[in-house]
Amino acid sequence: MQKKFTPILLGSDINVYGMARSFHEAYGIKVKTLAAGHLAATRYSKIVDVEVHPGFEDDPTFINVMRSKMIEYQDHSEPVILIACGDGYVELLAKHKDELSATFVIPYVDYDLLEKLISKENFYKIADKYGLPYPKTQIIKITDYQTDDYLKCMSFGFPVALKPEDPVSWLDCRFEGRKKAFTIHDAAELKDIVTKIYTHGYKEDLILQDFIPGDDSKMRVLNAYVDKNHKVKMMCLGHPLLEDPTPQSIGNYVAILPEYNLNLYNTVKTFLEKINYVGMANFDIKYDERDHEYKFFEINVRQGRSSFYVTLNGCNLAKCYIDDYVEDSLKDQDPVYANQDPKKHVLWLGVPTKVFKQYAFENEYKEIAEDLLKKKRVGTTVFYKADCSFKRWLLMKYMFYKYIGRYKAYYQVNKGSFFKK
Repeated sequence: MQKKFTPILLGSDINVYGMARSFHEAYGIKVKTLAAGHLAATRYSKIVDVEVHPGFEDDPTFINVMRSKMIEYQDHSEPVILIACGDGYVELLAKHKDELSATFVIPYVDYDLLEKLISKENFYKIADKYGLPYPKTQIIKITDYQTDDYLKCMSFGFPVALKPEDPVSWLDCRFEGRKKAFTIHDAAELKDIVTKIYTHGYKEDLILQDFIPGDDSKMRVLNAYVDKNHKVKMMCLGHPLLEDPTPQSIGNYVAILPEYNLNLYNTVKTFLEKINYVGMANFDIKYDERDHEYKFFEINVRQGRSSFYVTLNGCNLAKCYIDDYVEDSLKDQDPVYANQDPKKHVLWLGVPTKVFKQYAFENEYKEIAEDLLKKKRVGTTVFYKADCSFKRWLLMKYMFYKYIGRYKAYYQVNKGSFFKK
């Protein structure tokens, strides 16, 4: 007989809905989530109950709410598992892990390791130590901006990629032309953008990197689950074919083809086990055709916002947590290397089909994806037959429809002009 459990999600975005849907598909349950506010992806849903606490994304509100939940669940007979669906919530759980673990299951690394991994600068130091390839990188500090030293010390040429080291501080930095990440083509443009950043309130470091050539289809995304004994038990590789061009969302995947790559799986498995990782991990990777190597950009210490492609391709994200912390069955299982059988592949889309067909780059992978579309082997996170009231369906259709305008407005300037189709 299946053991009982209570999952509680943190957040209300599409990541939350993907996890809630994974629980519903595997166990038929409705999931509670705690959040600072309502977001479209979880509205009008029958499978997720959003409990709103304004200010919940920060302390002291977060820990005050969680202390009240500890009292509510202190005599609960079932394991209560907290699953964060955003970087801020992961950080808060890790920060308060010792206290919250008295009542809840916290399937995340300790705060010290988390701080090292979420800092891109420190992640690259760890990657160096354990042989994980990453792009040539230079750190720009505010003192470098004040002296222009960063322009004199570049060890790689243009184009370059520029992004903030601290995404939380970046949220408060506002100026015309602000993006989640920048692709820069010469020194004048670099100086202009760095100046705008440091004169509009941002004080933390910037990450300057060698731009790896190639369109969106050179990207890879890999989700892994590491059990409580620090052993990798599931890895699922995705091959993004299209990204969001909207300035604040650049880099978010909107089309993912499942893929199998044993060498990448082995590289990630070795890395995660060497650093004593635990929980879900999500890697952003790009293939560098100049040296035929996959370069790792970052690790997210949680499942990604597009990670429902994993559940869609046979590795239910929710089951990882339950098999580990409730059933205690993962310790005896060999790791799953997903997507070995192309006949079972399912395309994941986060935009309308017409947007994918119009904007994805023409190559063999797009042809494979279009073949899956013809065979109706395609799915999304938010369109779920078991949760499809008219109000929800209408909102999700509108959410998808807005991408048509976004691509018309931003694709050419932020994406299309950089690559040859």
